[in-house]
Amino acid sequence: MKRQTLFAAALAAVVSLIGFSGIASADQPHPWQLGLQDAVTPVKHLMDSFHNLLTVIIVAITLFVLALLVYIGVRFNRNANPNPSKTTHHTLLEVAWTVVPVIILIVIAVPSFKLLYVAEQVPESEMTVKVTGRQWYWDYEYPDHGDIAFSSYMVQDDALKPGQPRLLEVDNRVVVPVDTTVRLIVTGGDVIHAWTIPAFGVKKDAIPGRINETWFKAEKEGVYYGQCSEICGVNHGFMPIAVEVVSKDAFAAWVEKAKVAFGPNRGNKDVAQVAQ
Repeated sequence: MKRQTLFAAALAAVVSLIGFSGIASADQPHPWQLGLQDAVTPVKHLMDSFHNLLTVIIVAITLFVLALLVYIGVRFNRNANPNPSKTTHHTLLEVAWTVVPVIILIVIAVPSFKLLYVAEQVPESEMTVKVTGRQWYWDYEYPDHGDIAFSSYMVQDDALKPGQPRLLEVDNRVVVPVDTTVRLIVTGGDVIHAWTIPAFGVKKDAIPGRINETWFKAEKEGVYYGQCSEICGVNHGFMPIAVEVVSKDAFAAWVEKAKVAFGPNRGNKDVAQVAQ
């Protein structure tokens, strides 16, 4: 009984360490967390589902091939089978190893095409945010909310506040309301960048002279972090992205403050963390 109790305690400790305790939130990864970052958008839910399906298929194929290799090694080695068969063709076997992979590819293709369509087909949006990648920061514009515009730079190590993640926190976060379809217009101001938020399932190239678009609908309030995912120069690793998802009432209040701080008549005023 004592041994079982100790084993249960050790197992609970291991489960807690590797991230199955349910403590991990969606805003950023946590040490020893397993699996993908928690999904908070419809597209990311589809990505997770597709990933899980592929994992099952890959594991099943690997175990099947391993079992075949072991069986062949045991059943058809020289000692167990001194007189090998002279068979050169087996119709049923040849049909099976042609048809089964086709079926597997069809099973993979159907959710894959669905995911591609949902990710690329921007639904009717409730608001638009324009993103411009620059060396090495991001410019944001809210054309539907009084032409709010601001730049977002990484917070340096010596300016970080307690709880702010290093290399991920920014001086001015993107603020959007929860449960709202947001259309992103993404472009580059100098070289190619890529606007990426893992929890949203969003990764869109920011290309100079070209407009790309994508979308997300965050289902949970919080701060979600990402980084530029296209090598864009010496400070590529120092242009993070922070999106703060707030309630619709909080967003309306932020818009009123942002119009003063970041509106067309803002001048050069710098107001960090306007949402607070």
